[in-house]
Amino acid sequence: MSALLFLLRWLLISGLIGALAGTASAVFLVALDWVTQWREAHPWVLALLPVSGLFIGLAYHYFGEQAVRGNNLILDEIHRPSQRIPLRLLPLVLGGTLATHLFGGSAGREGTAVQMGGTLADQLTRWLGLRPRDRRLLLIAGMSAGFASVFGTPLAGAVFGLEVFLLGSIRYEAVLPSFLAAVLADAVTRAWGVGHTPYPTLAALPLTALSLGCTLLMGVLCGLVARSFAGLTHAITHFFRRIAYAPLRPVAGGVLVAGLLWVVGANRFGGLGIPVIVEAFQHPLPPTDWALKLVLTALTLGCGFKGGEVTPLFFIGAALGSALTLVLPLPVALLAAMGFVGVFSGAANTPLACTLMGLELFGIQAGIYLALTCVVAYLFSGHHGIYSSQVVGQAKHLRLGREQGKRLGDL
Repeated sequence: MSALLFLLRWLLISGLIGALAGTASAVFLVALDWVTQWREAHPWVLALLPVSGLFIGLAYHYFGEQAVRGNNLILDEIHRPSQRIPLRLLPLVLGGTLATHLFGGSAGREGTAVQMGGTLADQLTRWLGLRPRDRRLLLIAGMSAGFASVFGTPLAGAVFGLEVFLLGSIRYEAVLPSFLAAVLADAVTRAWGVGHTPYPTLAALPLTALSLGCTLLMGVLCGLVARSFAGLTHAITHFFRRIAYAPLRPVAGGVLVAGLLWVVGANRFGGLGIPVIVEAFQHPLPPTDWALKLVLTALTLGCGFKGGEVTPLFFIGAALGSALTLVLPLPVALLAAMGFVGVFSGAANTPLACTLMGLELFGIQAGIYLALTCVVAYLFSGHHGIYSSQVVGQAKHLRLGREQGKRLGDL
């Protein structure tokens, strides 16, 4: 009877989370598609990127307070609950992300969706009069709902919320809320008529000694690239903190980003870069594409523009895998898919979620290759990642055991 009551209770609560997060993601995705098309049709708008950075910086400086911490604020509230996430985080992150994309910044969308999902879910604590011990489950379910609905991957979204806040461990009491919220949020987004980018279904490929070796090498490279991205982003963030007046940080960074994009191609490397991701599955890309996207995204986010890291990580990984077709004897689509999920796995420290994402997006036929890439990338990224508030619940290997229980940002 207690299990039935728990199921019914969280079915109701997760339904509310799914409706809120799924609708928010639908609005966000439609708006993001519009600003992307407008930017590509008006390339001159790139010159206004520093101006948009000023407005984003002013908004967060004078109205954001703790909201400036983004995803890390939600992770900290899961670990050490202190105060409800302010509802103003929603318009701030939504407006800031759309402005970043409208004027050409290199950023993603996952951070925005996860923050919106977590923020909306947290409001239910007061609206429904829930107990404080339920708040952790609400926040985890909200993150799952946001991730699932923005990418159209409910299984990956559910496990992402369970896996992301505690490196190497999973809170199983949150399994039901996370899965319900993720599945329902994805269904709500699709019910609004909002679709997602289709990717090719990979063909089955027998595992041989040679292909196994190539897969392990690909995992190592993905982990090292993910570690480099996280390290560069954090280093740029610390560098720009030397500018005492925070609103000027994205202004200075915007000048650099706009200048680089003007040289290398704003339509190719600005925004999400989805056309290039799709292209990576079709033929080998230049070996400089992934590196340019890495630098531009780290600079965009490090100086204070808003958005997520995940879609640029997809770009970086897919472009890396595509370029490696010239030296690794595996199909270009398979290598692109391995890089797609592998770099994300190493950067977010979520190997299970990334494996499920690979299965949902590319089919089960190449599941062994995708899973091995994600696991090896997770190992070789070490205790580094894009979320500084992740806590090491279980060290990745014995030599890192002394770091258990610490935040990645403190290591």
